[in-house]
Amino acid sequence: MSYGQGGPQSQWDPWKPNSQQPWASGDDGRTPDWAALAEASETRNKRRRVFLIGGGVLATLAVGTAVAMGVVSANGSAEANKPTGSLPATADLPSASTDPSFAPTSAPPPLDPKEFVASKAKDTAPNGPDLLFPGTQLTKDAAVYKKGPKADSTTCTSGAAGTLAKVLTANGCTRMMRITYTKDNLAVTVGVAVFDTEAQALKTKSQADDRSIVKALTGGDVKAFCEGAICRSTTNSYGRYAYFTITGFTNGKNVTTKDTAAFTTGDDLAEFAFQRIRQRGEAQASAAANN
Repeated sequence: MSYGQGGPQSQWDPWKPNSQQPWASGDDGRTPDWAALAEASETRNKRRRVFLIGGGVLATLAVGTAVAMGVVSANGSAEANKPTGSLPATADLPSASTDPSFAPTSAPPPLDPKEFVASKAKDTAPNGPDLLFPGTQLTKDAAVYKKGPKADSTTCTSGAAGTLAKVLTANGCTRMMRITYTKDNLAVTVGVAVFDTEAQALKTKSQADDRSIVKALTGGDVKAFCEGAICRSTTNSYGRYAYFTITGFTNGKNVTTKDTAAFTTGDDLAEFAFQRIRQRGEAQASAAANN
């Protein structure tokens, strides 16, 4: 095949290797057709730009797909990639600048039980020998004290002996409650004198002397005791109450310092009186705190 004459002219494809380039026909010196070459070069450049732009778009789409897939993978499930319409509204989302706050929870100071037995104004619960000393007996460790006769009077001097009557009257005693407990051949009478204020009870305690004793209470199965015999007595107070004990033998025997059972019996009943008065205050304090 000759170039430029006789046979069909091959079409030059710039992207096909070894394809024939166009030359001007009738030119024996094979002078290149510069216009055709320029046009072919321009066509080639346009195709290259289209290819580069198309490749860039595909690369961008590939990166976007990779990011989207990475988000799905990081969230762990399709449930976490709901459309924005299923997300809570902005008002429902917590503000990042909001600090958590808590309401103050300072507890009120505990009520003092003694305050509720320190004055007539606050000590308003029902009272009496059976309320202050309930049940039929008192058990302390291995000792059992049986409850005996009781007495209750607004005339305080009726339950006082020696110098106690004068002290009670001088300080405004309003009530005297007595009750007797027994164990073996020992008997102890507990007397509780009631005043309007704690100051009166404290003054009674300070003015009482060795001869200020509560009168022993007998009756029923309790034989007479402390009638002429030496007995052991105690005096104390808590709140608006002054409480006393007198302990002796029911067989008329004198109490001596060697009779430890007599001392223990008196101390146990004195402690019981204190506990019962205090429990009275605790009950009223608890009721006031719950209201």
